[in-house]
Amino acid sequence: MSRLKAVAWTGGAALLAAAVTAAAFGYGGTTPGAAAPRTPPATAKVTRTTLTQTKTVDGALGHGPARTISARAQGTITWLPAEGATITRGHAVYSVDADRRPLLYGAIPLYRPLKDGVEGKDVELLERNLAKLGHTGFDVDDTFTWATRQAVEDWQEDLGLDVTGTVEPGDVVVAPGPIRVADLKKALGDTASGPVLTATGTARQVLVALDVADEHLVRKGMKATVELPDGRTVGGRIATVGKVATETGTGTDATTTVEVTVTTTGLKKSFDAAPVDVTIVSDQRRNVLAVPVGALLALAEGGYGVQVVDGATTRYAAVETGLFADGQVEVTGLEEGTTVAVPR
Repeated sequence: MSRLKAVAWTGGAALLAAAVTAAAFGYGGTTPGAAAPRTPPATAKVTRTTLTQTKTVDGALGHGPARTISARAQGTITWLPAEGATITRGHAVYSVDADRRPLLYGAIPLYRPLKDGVEGKDVELLERNLAKLGHTGFDVDDTFTWATRQAVEDWQEDLGLDVTGTVEPGDVVVAPGPIRVADLKKALGDTASGPVLTATGTARQVLVALDVADEHLVRKGMKATVELPDGRTVGGRIATVGKVATETGTGTDATTTVEVTVTTTGLKKSFDAAPVDVTIVSDQRRNVLAVPVGALLALAEGGYGVQVVDGATTRYAAVETGLFADGQVEVTGLEEGTTVAVPR
């Protein structure tokens, strides 16, 4: 569940507090332009600045969601990687009867034998990977030709496999990119069918369960700051914003959230997994005029104003308010450099 940092997230409550404070010291409920009764105890200048509103939410540092990799073969598991190992294209994910099952990069799994005459996106996936692994001599397209078969045979020979020129669905593992072994589901000697291991991507990222009420605050590409358990901060950027809302808890504890992923930069290897705080910029106003929130007064006729100080005289002036952030509020209706009262 998200939480707000009082310093960083300023809203209507602060406005009301300022108004109440002002009234308590005799600076509210007066018509704009009327002479103020006495000199204010404290003042501030109307300044031109950039106001940035932020929100801090809970996140979990890790390597992203895990996927299950299953075997589709008859035989025995004869080799497994270590948990935490990174596997790249062409390298074995596991072995069955001493035959390696290499990793290929792609978006779709192999679902049929690939051999002479077969056409489709799965053929293109195979050919693209063969070319990246140095087995060429064919056009990378969606047709399995005699040249493709020759490259497959060379590849199988390099891997020490039976040279058949055909690739069966269970002969390889397909993933979008390099994988990191999260958890082993099989042991050496187990039957080579069903889940073998779970794997994630290799890049560390932060998962945030964001309340749906705050979904409008984030978008893909936004910058974020991630605070680690030791107090260090690293830069981040929102990579994905989920499209599906999930409800957790029951009764008054029920919350509805969407999953947001944040990629990080400059993160050292001291943390593989950890709870973190993620701060996002929810709104920003550049080159605006601002005064301290405490300078706002509730006017008798409605709206808000400030007490303008001009030498030994004062007057009230109505203002339009905009963004609240870091104890400041965006205002229109005043000139830069104007002195205003800040009731204590």
